[in-house]
Order: sequence, then structure tokens, then C-alpha cells
Amino acid sequence: MKRIVLAAIGLLFLSLLGLGLAPSPIEPAEWDPPPPTPLEGPWARNERLKPVEWWAKQVVGPEAMFIDADGSVVTGLKDGRIVRLRPGVDEPTVLADTHGRPLAIARHPDGRIVICDAFRGLLALDAAGLLEVLASEHGGTPFRFTDDLDIARDGTVFFTDASARHSIDRFTMDLLEHQTTGRVLRWDPATRRTALVASGFSFANGIALAPDESFLVVAETGGYRLWRVWLTGARAGEREPFGDPLPGFPDNVRLSRSRGAFWVAIGSPRNAVVDALAHAPSLRSFIAKLPRWLQPAPARFAHVAAIGLDGRVLESLQYDAPDSYSPITSGLEHDGWLYLGSFAREGVARLKLEPQAGGR
Repeated sequence: MKRIVLAAIGLLFLSLLGLGLAPSPIEPAEWDPPPPTPLEGPWARNERLKPVEWWAKQVVGPEAMFIDADGSVVTGLKDGRIVRLRPGVDEPTVLADTHGRPLAIARHPDGRIVICDAFRGLLALDAAGLLEVLASEHGGTPFRFTDDLDIARDGTVFFTDASARHSIDRFTMDLLEHQTTGRVLRWDPATRRTALVASGFSFANGIALAPDESFLVVAETGGYRLWRVWLTGARAGEREPFGDPLPGFPDNVRLSRSRGAFWVAIGSPRNAVVDALAHAPSLRSFIAKLPRWLQPAPARFAHVAAIGLDGRVLESLQYDAPDSYSPITSGLEHDGWLYLGSFAREGVARLKLEPQAGGR
């Protein structure tokens, strides 16, 4: 028995030595996490997302969506398909297959569907089912992780490239590394060219235009916060924090015009281990070499919040349970319902919202 124990200890020592000598897949940067935001006050714990209506569970990974003119949900799936779903109906109608990983999706003023495909870039799908690549690089740097988009009234497409270093299948490495290579870009339908709007984000994720299109709200997942990026006026090109730090990792952002707020999906709560390692890049470099099951993992916690146009928290909808519809990566309000998407969960969910004060 003693020999077995000694052999096991020796094997563990050799394994750790091998990991220590092996190259790391990341180059971690030091950073200063904002103070934790407790789940109290406007963030107080609740179970408002427990009674969601959940359908089409045979489809997986509807990261984001838009509601078409006929009330159907159009979304992209983990397997590359673009599908149309009808509330309460499980069978999808397939519109196309990007052969990549479609994430954000929206209807363009020209009638086409514009898609952020994590692997292929910014795409457009016409009524005949033909796909066109609108952009796949900018400034000589290929898009590694085309993530979210919003479209202005004149057809300009604003979108995020989450990381210049890691693709979607390595997004946890980007968060662990905390390099600030994420950027916001725009695609001009007149010139068919891209331009840089803002850069220097740790995992540039969700994006949404203000009602008057004077600014963008951008979710920096790695920094637990939202940013306001000004597009017009004397401060055009500048950015500033939009509200206080969030209690988790923000994902997609969607404007609700009727509510006068942005719905922000919070994919998972902050991880105390990740925060504790912010000033220990060498240790994070080692952790990145460990098997995935030994690395910090996100908790299953359904959470979406409404953030006002001034950055204040208006509502926080949650459900902390193993059977919750989570991680939530998008929340879209339409006709009194909040539609929820997830990059990993099966099916689409929605919740009937309570009437707003004043009948808005």
C-alpha cells in the first residue's frame, strides 16, 4: 500500500512538473477588478425567471435573436443553422446554414438578415437563402470572434470583435488571460468598408444603440461593466463607464424602446477565484494548462437586468437553480414578453413581463 501511495505521489509530481515546463496557451495581463457588487438593493435575489415558458428544446445554442414582422423568432444555433421559431412550437424552419457559429442576428433596412458569425465574420443572408461575407477583417487583423451587432436607421452596422487572440471555443481563455484586444467596429453599407469605433476592451461583447443613436452601450465581459461610447456631439469617439460595475459577466445588450432601458444578459456571477488571481499572471498561466475540469467554471444562474438610459439599474430578474434557463446570453423585449437566448442551453424561453407603472 505504501508503494502505491508513493508511486501516486511521484506520478503527480512528474505531471505537475510537466505542466510547469509546458508552454501556456495564454499570456495573462495584470488587472484591477472593480469591487464586488452584492446582490442586494436593486440586485436583490429573486426567482422572477422561474416561471419562464420554454420551447423548441431540440435546438441548441440560440445565442441571440430578433422578432420578425410575423411575430416569429429568428435565431442562430450552435450547429451553424439560422432558423425561424414560433412561440410554443417546437419544430424549427431552417433558413440557412453558415457552417460557422452564428451569434448576433438582426434584420437590415435593405431586407437582408445580418449575422455576426463567430468564425466567419459579418454576414448577410438574402431572401433566396444566399449568404454574403460583408467583412472578415479590419486593419489587417482578421476577426477572431465576431460577437454582437446593432443596426442604425441608415443601415450602418455596429458590431464587436470580442478578441484578437481567442476564438469562441476558447472564450474562457480570453477571460483568464485578460488582454484588452476586443474592439467595436462599424460597417458602412454605402462604401462597404469597416471602420474602428473603439478598442481596448477585455472581451468586447454586447452592443446596442441609444434611442437617438447618439451613443453605443458596449458590454465588456472581462471587466464586469458597461461602457458608453459616444457617436455624436463634442465627445464623439470618447467612452465612459455606463453605470456601476455589474454583479456578473455581461453578455448581449438589447434596447427596449417602450421601457426606455437596455436589457443586459448576465451570463454567470463573478468568480472570486478569477478576481483573486487578477494580480497573479504566472498562476493564471499555469491554470490555463490544467484540464478544463480543474479550471474555474461558471455557475448556473439565470440573470438579466434592465439598465436605464442613465445607467441606473431598473430591474433585476433572476433564478438560481440547476434547472434554470441559463446561461442567458440575450434578453429581447417584444409585445409584453421578454425573450431569452443562450449560447449553450437548448431551446428558447420567454417571460410575460409585468405591466409598467404609468401604462408605458
